[in-house]
Amino acid sequence: MENKQLNKNESINNLVFSIKEQFTDKFIETAPNVNLYVKDYGNGNPVILIHGWPLSNEMWEYQIENLVANNFRVITYDRRGFGKSSQPWNGYDYDTLTDDLKSIIDQLELTNVTLVGFSMGGGEVVRYFSRHAGQNVSKAILVSSIIPYLAQSEDNPQGRTKEKNEATQQAIIEDRIAFLDQFGKNFFGISDINAVLSKPLLEYYRMLASFASPYATTECAKSFSSADFRQEVLSMKVPTLIIHGNADKIVPIEISSEKTAQLIKNSKFIIYEDAPHGLFYTDKDKLNVDLLEFLNS
Repeated sequence: MENKQLNKNESINNLVFSIKEQFTDKFIETAPNVNLYVKDYGNGNPVILIHGWPLSNEMWEYQIENLVANNFRVITYDRRGFGKSSQPWNGYDYDTLTDDLKSIIDQLELTNVTLVGFSMGGGEVVRYFSRHAGQNVSKAILVSSIIPYLAQSEDNPQGRTKEKNEATQQAIIEDRIAFLDQFGKNFFGISDINAVLSKPLLEYYRMLASFASPYATTECAKSFSSADFRQEVLSMKVPTLIIHGNADKIVPIEISSEKTAQLIKNSKFIIYEDAPHGLFYTDKDKLNVDLLEFLNS
């Protein structure tokens, strides 16, 4: 009888362990009282997808399944202040955000990682190389990225003016949801004659953005609008893929990826004709092909 009970308990423990192994949604503490929501799917070389502002990990819906099906382990997470992650009152500078990323890599014990940064997420990718020497990262991908420097200055006359950034901040503060509504249309290149995604889907992305902390939304906007990565990109010595649409109205290609491609020596630059900022949906099929080709190269 005792042996039967032991066998039964062992079977239950094995079942519980199996369930835990299959449980892919988790929270990882990256700092005291800061827990980031992480999804971890598949097997193979790890690919970390870093979302853009002001969205969350769900923006990668059309890339995750394709990568997992092609034998990659896919990790994506909500940046602090966004999605299901903690919403602390501080830590929205790139140093802290990148330390969060490193904590995820360390706690999941990842090696041979490819970092994929979309828009604001490109900043975490570059800062990871300059701040953490690119530890355990073998490739990098920048998609519609804000790199290398968005702000207007004497040596960057094409950049965004201080007045435009301040107007954006004020619009968010006065009516964040109305701002997100118009921002989403520009994000996906929607006009009266060009509806590239359905109204329900556009509203879905607006909803995802609305879940973000209002304070995190404005603070992160300050961070990516002012951070100067022009010297930091020189620390990226791994193969790097740069993808950008030449119809991007949020982060114009002329002030971003065109310059980045010149700064990163070991890089491949692909321009998507007539693609807007949100090409992860509008050009998802092409993006999936290009991601796989680079990852397998």
